[in-house]
Amino acid sequence: MRSDSDYPKGYRYPIVIISHAVWLYHRFTLSFRDVQELLFERGIDVTYESIRRWCNRFGPELAEEIKRRRRPAGRTWHLDEVHIVIAGEVHWLWRAIDEHGEVLDILLQEHRDAASAKRFFRRLLDDNDLPEQVVTDGLRSYGTAIKEIPELSVAEHVTVSASEHQNNLIEQSHRPTRNQERQQQGFRSCWRAQRFLFSHAHISNLFKTTRTQISANERRFNIKQALSTWAEVALDMI
Repeated sequence: MRSDSDYPKGYRYPIVIISHAVWLYHRFTLSFRDVQELLFERGIDVTYESIRRWCNRFGPELAEEIKRRRRPAGRTWHLDEVHIVIAGEVHWLWRAIDEHGEVLDILLQEHRDAASAKRFFRRLLDDNDLPEQVVTDGLRSYGTAIKEIPELSVAEHVTVSASEHQNNLIEQSHRPTRNQERQQQGFRSCWRAQRFLFSHAHISNLFKTTRTQISANERRFNIKQALSTWAEVALDMI
């Protein structure tokens, strides 16, 4: 028997199915049609366009709540920026992670100048405690922005050379984004790309500890904990 409390208003599928589709899409490198096929195999007949709407509607909300629940950030921030082509124009994806590899935030911007770096630092400081150390590549914009933000004067700024692979931690963090970019055959709008990349980053954070070099028992425990948190977050949205 249907219980309306399990259904988001205006949707004919319960949140457990909707959230499962969103999880499949963001957790693995899948297309909307791939997710549609996986759901159909389990007896759930839904169009890929509906799955697209679910991901656009609920993905950012799920990601925002996961971000709110995450553990406090580590004391070292690693920052980097990579170019992404959107509708034929180059944009820059700014990313920050801590020493554990957890994504703190991402921000898509048109430039990689000091103003853009400062904007990203301000965004990070709004949600995180002050770091003890900030690790960046040699882009001068970082140093300029740090000097102009008084709060960061207490943090040690370490510059590493990208050619020496000294900032591998954050470079590895970019890989899932590149995989999804290829899967989607590029992004078509800055606004949609920001929403997707933000959702993808924070949903990936939740499941990050399920694929590290740990024992099988610990991995199973981490997966159960992550899935339990996912279910709680999904139910809280109704």
